Amino acid sequence: MMIRRKMIAMLPALLLTMPGWSADHDTDILKNNGSLERLIKQTGVYNASKTGKTPGFVVDPAWPQPLPNHWILGQLGGLNVDRHDHVWVYNRPRTLTTEEAGLETAIPGEKDDNGQPINGLGQVRVYGPIADCCKAAPSVLEFDSTGKLLRAWGGPADPGFLGGKCKAEAGCIWPNSEHGIYVDQNDNVWITGNAAAPAAGRGGRGQTPWTTHKEGGGDGFVLKFDMDGNFKMRIGGTPSGPNSNDTNGGINGTPLLYQATDMVRDPKTNRLYVSDGYGNRHVLIVDADSGKYIGHFGAYGNNPVDDAGAKAAGTWIADYTSGKKKPAFFRTPVHCVKLASDGKIYVCDRGNDRIQVFDSNDPALGKSCSNPNGEPGKCGFVAEQFISEHTNTSIPGTAVSMSFSTDKAQSCLYVGDNSNMTIYILNRNNLQELGRLGRSGRMAGDFHWLHQVGVDTKGNIYTAEVDTGKRIQKFIRYGRDSCSGTGSPTVGGVRDQNQPRVLEGKHASHALEKCRSEWPCPVSAIPAEHRFPSLVDWGRPER
Repeated sequence: MMIRRKMIAMLPALLLTMPGWSADHDTDILKNNGSLERLIKQTGVYNASKTGKTPGFVVDPAWPQPLPNHWILGQLGGLNVDRHDHVWVYNRPRTLTTEEAGLETAIPGEKDDNGQPINGLGQVRVYGPIADCCKAAPSVLEFDSTGKLLRAWGGPADPGFLGGKCKAEAGCIWPNSEHGIYVDQNDNVWITGNAAAPAAGRGGRGQTPWTTHKEGGGDGFVLKFDMDGNFKMRIGGTPSGPNSNDTNGGINGTPLLYQATDMVRDPKTNRLYVSDGYGNRHVLIVDADSGKYIGHFGAYGNNPVDDAGAKAAGTWIADYTSGKKKPAFFRTPVHCVKLASDGKIYVCDRGNDRIQVFDSNDPALGKSCSNPNGEPGKCGFVAEQFISEHTNTSIPGTAVSMSFSTDKAQSCLYVGDNSNMTIYILNRNNLQELGRLGRSGRMAGDFHWLHQVGVDTKGNIYTAEVDTGKRIQKFIRYGRDSCSGTGSPTVGGVRDQNQPRVLEGKHASHALEKCRSEWPCPVSAIPAEHRFPSLVDWGRPER
């Protein structure tokens, strides 16, 4: 397979451009012992359609660069790539185990119910730190495309942030569970949270020194900051439960949310779309400057949303096995919302193992409208696609995150599945599966509880994981930048283990040929924009 061979030949040369690598025989070791060949084979596209084409990918196992200050990441609630190709990660510092947070020492005056000194996570620290590493990183981290940390701020692990840049009297309430980060075209940083209200009668149980809002309800808000963490606005409040039809119950007459998950702003209309969420069952539409209510919609564009009826319906798998395969409501969690350049809105209806597509240009979207049978062209609804529709795991649902390729047509739709631990590559034109990337596992390029998928302008994919995954990864795109052709109309299912995990290819650049014929490869043969780790366009797009 030509592209595979050329990638293997090229990667050692590209490694020479990385800091710390010298032009000696170090990279020969990786080439000669088969490491690079295995990397290409194990982390490439597989289950590939014979009648469709996709970009190629290989994981960058050295991305990101090491964090400073003995920091370590916990679960990653959010990930977003901004217009500068910087990767913003939304960390959950309160998910570290006591061993992972070994350097987090006791907070003066803080004790548990037994009178023992504890750190911010509520972990006992009678004798001070318990190990030589590590400390919780702040909640918001910004990386450049090489994996270098540029900024880090926010949350309880950032000393002085709460009560400093985030003042309660200004309306800033930090969520108790970080979920969803988005950086808009004006460099505003939007975040939300998905913690539920404490159970009745629970009191302070389960709270730690790092619990950020200890009174009232759950995370029912969206926060807006600048890139340096200066607070700008809050939408919503801390309700005690869901109400998918609220329009003005939050701060300054903004609508209440409940356990929201994701956001995206339409630069043409200044509308902010919020997927909401683990409690509510809708996509909320607000003005991105004022936060005031514009509209909302549920599955198939239905408005109002029947929260009680949806809750009473039970589980997706019960409906699915009984033949009820078009639920007229979102099952929680409504986990993502994405906006394509053509105005189509894509929603992760994770609880129903599906994605739904809407038309932001349809004036009926977000308004009072009834579409119980899911008719395309009605209430702004366009189409839907089930994602491994038979999945019935303890993790609710499949479709967890989405992103688009960055060719002009945004022809690839990348759909993350955190039950089956993979990314489906769909042709956005027909929503058919053309291939997959990643699988369940712990090695580089594998996933454990895949949670977020993002793409930069070069087509590289970034991912984030929760549960015990607690990592971010980068998959470098090569070859074509678009998707085309047909594939499987059914997305998901047991893959063919005998199919190779690489793509066929016909073309390669002159520089690659030079790298193959001259070893060590002269770095001058590699255009600067293509040197590692931005491994892009080394095979000419297949025709």
